Amino acid sequence: MPLPKARLGRPARSTSTALPMCRPLGVLVLTLVCWLVVGTSQATEEPVSFDQDNLIPAKIDPALLVIGYSGAEHLVYDISWTGGIKIGELHLEVTALADGPDHYQIKALVTTRNGALNLVYPVHDLHVTRVRGPQRLPYHYEVWQREGYSYRAHRVTDYHQDEGLIVLQKNGKPAGEYRVDGPVNNEFSSFFNSRLMSFFPGAHFIVPTFADKRRVPVVVNVVGIKEFSETVLGPVRAVEIMPVMTFKGLYDKKGDTVIWYSDDVCRVPLRVNSKIVIGSLTAELMAYDNPACDLYPSVHPERGTEITLLQ
Repeated sequence: MPLPKARLGRPARSTSTALPMCRPLGVLVLTLVCWLVVGTSQATEEPVSFDQDNLIPAKIDPALLVIGYSGAEHLVYDISWTGGIKIGELHLEVTALADGPDHYQIKALVTTRNGALNLVYPVHDLHVTRVRGPQRLPYHYEVWQREGYSYRAHRVTDYHQDEGLIVLQKNGKPAGEYRVDGPVNNEFSSFFNSRLMSFFPGAHFIVPTFADKRRVPVVVNVVGIKEFSETVLGPVRAVEIMPVMTFKGLYDKKGDTVIWYSDDVCRVPLRVNSKIVIGSLTAELMAYDNPACDLYPSVHPERGTEITLLQ
């Protein structure tokens, strides 16, 4: 569903307040779909020290793949700005593909629909990543960006993992070819794959990620355990992790990000908090469905998991 080419520029209708709050919605999407990192509320106060040279790329725990890549997982998040003002939603979907064994598609939609600023600065960004193999590495990625009333962009990335070659296109035109020394994730496979690593509080691991036109060895710090008394799934014990992201990616990242997974075999992403220029953004799980996870029943609020938005 390519979008028509358009001149890339300032949206026709925007305000100095709307832009800082709405544009960073994508920050949280990429963050959420990048790495669910564990930590305590003091995680950013005392920097974690580690010897990055002694860290090796982490591998997915095969025992977690059955649930983590069931091929039928749906998640919906409310995205709120500082003070609890809802400004958008994040819809995630992981489905199996008929292309071959161990082929999956990750869809992520970030939208200001049902948010306070949708009329001022609408956002509708659709990200589609296709992964395959035992480590669920990406081989194709597309994003359709519709932001404000004039910004339109369509980007395509092909990952030739065996050749160490990444090929980019933007709006139907070549945008560069890049060599990488070793396998890479993209920002979305990193998010889903990181939750399937074996980790414990105090541990660190690396998730190699292609971002900013290079291979970045992203260090993920496993900070600690947090008890959530109230979530859409009920009381949940969670692992808090924090990725050390030294790149911008598709969206500018302005501060620390903390992600909480359920501390069980389902590894459900419960919450993500990311600092931005003005305040912070929080993505809170509002709907969940994964038939392979017996620990939590499907939760569909009245407004539903409208995965049709991802089509």
